[in-house]
Amino acid sequence: MVFKRRTPLSTARKIQDWIYPRTGWRRAIEYFAHRVKRLPDTPHKIALGFACGVFVSFSPLFGFHFLYAALVALIVRGNVLAACLGTLMGNPVTFPLIASAALTLGRQVYGLGGSGTEVHGVKDSFFGALAGLWESLLSLVGYGEPAWGTLSIFFYEVFLPYYVGGLVPGLITAGVCYFVSRPLVAAYQQRRRSRLLLKAQEKLAKKKADRAAASMAKEGSR
Repeated sequence: MVFKRRTPLSTARKIQDWIYPRTGWRRAIEYFAHRVKRLPDTPHKIALGFACGVFVSFSPLFGFHFLYAALVALIVRGNVLAACLGTLMGNPVTFPLIASAALTLGRQVYGLGGSGTEVHGVKDSFFGALAGLWESLLSLVGYGEPAWGTLSIFFYEVFLPYYVGGLVPGLITAGVCYFVSRPLVAAYQQRRRSRLLLKAQEKLAKKKADRAAASMAKEGSR
């Protein structure tokens, strides 16, 4: 396969690159923006799809962001690939800010009090919920004790406030990203079309010059 890595990265290396890319976050963001701009679609659909991914990154559906973003992009007729790229807005660097904003607002909406500034507690809650779900599923086949009560507490005190609280900041951030990325994509596509047109014109001019030279050489040999 063309451009495939000769030596595949190990799982540990992939995880490390996700937490902190070897080229640094600045280069990673520049590469990410370059990939978005090169997608083959209209600036509106690309920017809209990207905004869908950004919006989804504010949801607590970890592990399903790609599917969720693709579904939202299909509904609003945005670019699905751009939506998947947009979910990268939710990463280890931005997670503390996203989780804090979403949970704080969600707790206020539901009158639960407190805030979502304790990100480590949020992580522990999600990992604990996964463990409780696994134990509950095993209990259905006769292994261990169910933990449905713990899951119910997690759903109403963490998951639901996180989801509801992430809607407003997610929509605002997605809107900003749409209006910023659309003109950038349009400008990039226009420059790319101009470069391709210039190259085509240069090739055509070279062919005409070669033909003219060949014709003159042929006439001179007579």
